[in-house]
Amino acid sequence: MRIEKASGRMTLVASPIGNLEDFSFRGVRILREADFILAEDTRRSLILINHYQIGRKAIISFSEQKIERKLDAVLERLRNGENGVLLTDSGMPAVADPGSKLMRACHEHRIPVDVIPGPSAVVSAFACSGFSGSFIFEGFLPRAKRLKRLLATFKEEERAIVFFESPYRIKDTLELIEQILGDRQIFIAKEMTKVHQEFFYGRVSEVKTAFEGEARGEYTIVLGGRELNGG
Repeated sequence: MRIEKASGRMTLVASPIGNLEDFSFRGVRILREADFILAEDTRRSLILINHYQIGRKAIISFSEQKIERKLDAVLERLRNGENGVLLTDSGMPAVADPGSKLMRACHEHRIPVDVIPGPSAVVSAFACSGFSGSFIFEGFLPRAKRLKRLLATFKEEERAIVFFESPYRIKDTLELIEQILGDRQIFIAKEMTKVHQEFFYGRVSEVKTAFEGEARGEYTIVLGGRELNGG
């Protein structure tokens, strides 16, 4: 369906995944020109907004839990000619973050959309991993029995698998990966672009030793596919 020109526009703006210096010049301009800003976490978005001296803006909390009850009001503002921006905590909106429902609603109501590309933990980790070819992205993995079932489906997967993990679960997740999928090659990015950034690369059995103590930070994991380990 062709999107007809309307007076308002909704723009996805990628925010830094850690380092504020990674924000784009165009992103600054679009934020300054916007009539309102939708933020997954208003407190974290304010750090970015204040850092770049965006000025006073209507900032609306737009977390996953609030989308349904705020969506109609947002669409009405766009139909009335206002320009909006969607910011998430870090990285690209609508990729493992709120935003896809809003984009779909804009398409259905023929409201123009735009995108300011930028940092992505998924792409950045894969680029640093040394793996090549295509990959699949799983977001945050499920827990307990559901995790075991999901990992079992990857036994014949030849592509790399990218996912996020918390510091509270990473040790157990690595143990399960080794038990179910074997000693595959793996790359783990901790706190990318931040002060305490660290990269870990090797076999699962080697890398997991780095997490025997208390783990901290945010992790993006790239797990090698079946063929990378000789089957």
